[in-house]
Amino acid sequence: MEYERCLSLNSAMTARSILLTRQVLPLGHRLRRVLPVKTVCSSTRGEVRLAQEASRKYGKPEPTIFSKIIDKTIPAVIIYEDDKCLAFRDVNSQAPVHFLVIPRIPIPRISEAHDGDVSLLGHLLLVAKNVAKKEGLDEGYRVVINDGKNGAQSMYHLHIYVLGGRQMKWPPG
Repeated sequence: MEYERCLSLNSAMTARSILLTRQVLPLGHRLRRVLPVKTVCSSTRGEVRLAQEASRKYGKPEPTIFSKIIDKTIPAVIIYEDDKCLAFRDVNSQAPVHFLVIPRIPIPRISEAHDGDVSLLGHLLLVAKNVAKKEGLDEGYRVVINDGKNGAQSMYHLHIYVLGGRQMKWPPG
């Protein structure tokens, strides 16, 4: 029953991979790594729960995981870096190519960006495009920014998801 309920969702995962607890996903041109995969249903519930928890913590002066990646106290596979931002692979990959682009200056939410952030925001999108090209996503890719609790934002440091390497479906959620 859970299997059929999960299949009814617009999922990018195959029916077979929904039942598996681990799946091999490509993380680059030649690199492959085994990553845990959650069922679509559990993952969706988990995403909402994480967003709700993050919204409760929002505004508290704790360093985020992203700020720790920026200052290199938490390891990440960084695939691009400059003085304004960095891009790194997502540890919970949802597509054959899945990376994030984050600004070095913490902007908590896209809805809290100011007019003075226009140059930085444009730079983030250009970096996303350039890294996607470097990753071989010539056939297209998806760019996502979650905002706030209802947008399922789980980390209050602006981040852009780039997913590609397979056909995306609509609607996403």
